Amino acid sequence: MFRVGQGFDVHEFAEGRPLIIGGIEIPYEKGLIGHSDADVLLHTVADACLGAIGEGDIGRHFPDTDPKFKDADSAKLLTHVWNLVKDRGYSLVNIDCTIMAQKPKMAPHIEKMKERIAELLEADTSQVNVKATTTERLGFVGREEGIATQAVILIEKNND
Repeated sequence: MFRVGQGFDVHEFAEGRPLIIGGIEIPYEKGLIGHSDADVLLHTVADACLGAIGEGDIGRHFPDTDPKFKDADSAKLLTHVWNLVKDRGYSLVNIDCTIMAQKPKMAPHIEKMKERIAELLEADTSQVNVKATTTERLGFVGREEGIATQAVILIEKNND
């Protein structure tokens, strides 16, 4: 049995924060605002995973009203979510992610993001795709106000 999930997230830029996307820190003069470390891509991956197993979204599992998630490492949040997926007997077929950012350039960091996401989802890098696009200077992304991401995941029931 196969299940599909999709995720989407947006975070606004802010001064004085590190920029963490896909589980890696990217050198840039701004970071993203969020209750946790604001890793917009790992939040999207987590939401896609939760969607595939019908478990709501990360806001339900890790509410921004709970102080224990303040500045939380999104890799740890995704690990928790992935354990829910595994506990239901599923494994990754593949995931396809898109980062929408006018700046900074993502291309130099994509391979490391793929490796980190594959590690967190206990998969081979061939099962993970990360790509980036600009919005041709349109909208909040184009005005360099923030970053948006989306992902689609396919999981399959293990034959245990």
